[in-house]
Amino acid sequence: MLSTPTVEMLWEPVDPHEALASRFKFADAGQLAAWVTEVLTDTWGVEVISCDRVVISAGNALVWITTWTGRMILKCSVRPSLFARLANVARLTSWLDGRGLPVSAPLPALNGDLQVERNGFSMGLQSVVNGSMLDADNLAQVHVAGAELARLHLALAEYSDAGPLGPGGQADSTPLRTRVEGWLHSDAGDHVAPLAESLRRRLASLPDTTLPAPQLVHLDIRSANLLCAGDRISAILDFEDAGIDHPVDDLAKAVVLLGTRFRHWGPVPPETHATFVAGYRAVRELSSPEAAWLKPLILWRTLRLVPAGGDPTGWAESAERI
Repeated sequence: MLSTPTVEMLWEPVDPHEALASRFKFADAGQLAAWVTEVLTDTWGVEVISCDRVVISAGNALVWITTWTGRMILKCSVRPSLFARLANVARLTSWLDGRGLPVSAPLPALNGDLQVERNGFSMGLQSVVNGSMLDADNLAQVHVAGAELARLHLALAEYSDAGPLGPGGQADSTPLRTRVEGWLHSDAGDHVAPLAESLRRRLASLPDTTLPAPQLVHLDIRSANLLCAGDRISAILDFEDAGIDHPVDDLAKAVVLLGTRFRHWGPVPPETHATFVAGYRAVRELSSPEAAWLKPLILWRTLRLVPAGGDPTGWAESAERI
């Protein structure tokens, strides 16, 4: 008889068992375990030894399973608006795996599908990748992470099926300058007005040169989505937010959010910024326009995280250092 898995929330402060019942319609964790066992047997031909853990986030659930061939994760969603995108992400990660990128690739079902829709669920099965979340204080890991992001950008530039992953299937045509100026002209940064003025001056001094064309990028590189085995990146996770944008903005966002996990959203020090960028540039050198834009974009993305009230994690101090 299957043991009952533990159920927890990824970040929401709600009762996980109530979420399991209201969002996924399972009376309890035991019913979920029985359903998962049936699905894996019928759809993937995988025999389940134990269903160990369930983690819920919004309308998505991750289920850790022990099988005779190793540990696996079943990723489930009950949000129909995401189903087509999840199928596209499965094809992308499979393609990246074929190119030798460190990703958690989907395991094909018995009929060859990488993402399966069944009874109101969209599901993907993956093998568990060994590793722990990136330690932003470990500069060796940080340097390697920067290099892996650069390799990812180079690979994604060649991906031919990027359209369905972009917003509405189209590239965001809003120039970076317009995006940053729009934020500066809004009231969003009134509580950091002196620092916003510094960004305004930097923006005015930037040359009107053309950045490389937008391409498919990850858009959610951070500690929680980078698994490390020693000083090696064993997996880049969660391509669900991938979309069309400038690689330099994806790099800037990663620099700022590198230390963040599910409940910890604090900045990292300047030496971490510099080490990550150095790792990136060792693999993919920035064009002159990209190099000019990088620091202003890092400042802009940091300022956007400064809270209007108290600032317990020090985002304003980080912006001042930048």
